[in-house]
Amino acid sequence: MITLLLIILLISYLSYRKAFYSSPKKRSTTHLLPDNPQYQKANPVIKKLIAEMEAVPFEQVYITSFDGTKLAARYYHLSDSAPLQIQFHGYRSTAVRDFSGGFQLAQKMGRNTLVVDQRGGGKSEGTTICFGIKEKYDCLEWIKYAINRFGDIPIMLTGVSMGGATVLMASDLDLPKNVKCIVADCPYTSPEEIIALQCGKMGIPPKLGMPFVKIGARIFGNLKLSGEGAEKAVKNTKVPILLVHGEEDDFVPFEMGKRIYEANPKMITFEAFPNAAHGISFIVDTERYEKLYYSLFEKYGT
Repeated sequence: MITLLLIILLISYLSYRKAFYSSPKKRSTTHLLPDNPQYQKANPVIKKLIAEMEAVPFEQVYITSFDGTKLAARYYHLSDSAPLQIQFHGYRSTAVRDFSGGFQLAQKMGRNTLVVDQRGGGKSEGTTICFGIKEKYDCLEWIKYAINRFGDIPIMLTGVSMGGATVLMASDLDLPKNVKCIVADCPYTSPEEIIALQCGKMGIPPKLGMPFVKIGARIFGNLKLSGEGAEKAVKNTKVPILLVHGEEDDFVPFEMGKRIYEANPKMITFEAFPNAAHGISFIVDTERYEKLYYSLFEKYGT
């Protein structure tokens, strides 16, 4: 019996390490690009956008989140009293890679920008990636920081992939009235579903693998996966949402975006981007993406 329990604990720990653990020593400081064939045309554009963003001066800022985790972000200032975009990157990615395009768009529209390193990434502390479960509260802390520092300014939340799920999961919290709208690009329905999907892609039947993932998340990451997710959160949101999803997304299925939209079509505008893989709708059709941003700002005064 003890041997069996030890085996279960070991597999659960290995599952936690694979899905959730982020080593501060091994954390990437470079903006690695996908080598998937879907990104062959996009990668040169992404490299150019990253180089342009890295050339712009910024202020490194820090906050302490609700559980004592020190979080980092880059603040790019254009003008006093301008609206602010707060941007959240995806799973095991970097803020600069995921938001090099979004940053450029914010600059073009005259918005100040707070580009966040999610917990467990970049210069932020934390060794557990929480798939939005704790990051949604980090989002609220960044909003509070912005209001305390800049006053009564309009705020827009934006996120890509896990960052998109993060801002959507935060959308049913008691957000300040300053948050005027949310843009979520290729978000997943829930942490549990996206992890189960990736288990299947690795050849592990979800029914076999997920119990170990859940145990590992609970014991080693203090995370409860069940009952959390963007699809559930948006049902109660009071903030208008623009949801963008590439139809050729092979990481977070397009159908997940549709399901999130269908959970609250009154508050969500859903825009599908044909021929777009995961997280590159902006690059596939920049003109259309920009028009969607502009119309959102015009409608909600940001």
